[in-house]
Amino acid sequence: MEAFSDTYLATLAARDHDRQAFGRLVMRHQSTVRRFFRNHTLGDVQLSDDLAQDTFVKAYLHIGDFKGTAAFSTWLLRIAYNVFYDYIRAHRPTDDIDPTVASRPSHDSDGGTLRMDIYDSLARLKPVERSCITLQLVDGLPIDKIAEITGMPQGTIKSHLARGKEKLAEYLKRNGYDRK
Repeated sequence: MEAFSDTYLATLAARDHDRQAFGRLVMRHQSTVRRFFRNHTLGDVQLSDDLAQDTFVKAYLHIGDFKGTAAFSTWLLRIAYNVFYDYIRAHRPTDDIDPTVASRPSHDSDGGTLRMDIYDSLARLKPVERSCITLQLVDGLPIDKIAEITGMPQGTIKSHLARGKEKLAEYLKRNGYDRK
């Protein structure tokens, strides 16, 4: 089954309720989904794993909705994006708590200062800016794929990218990363 395409495996999972086929899809895409959530949760591994699990459960329950008009990875990241924003909406911080401090996970000693600074800088962004930035700069996705995943117009994504990059640059510059 290793050589089968994502579309074929998704078809088997939907049509035949083939759990092994879906398991292959999970194996192929779990690192991408977990990385997506780690970037969005600012390195919180446990929360990332929980959200990834929710994503794959939703994908399995709705595998029949996958039509193959986009790549399976795009369809799956769209689900992940929705899972993340459902989580954000359900866990809105109160006005008296600084969300960039309250949501920051503890960092491992092996994570290093640079990783902490990157997560700290990402914490300064609005969640939608963080989504666009990480999908483009970390995952290397073009704007049209980001539009498919987020459901936003390309112009809106470009605006979020510009604002997010400006905020990141300002923060990193203020913290000693202005190297010319």
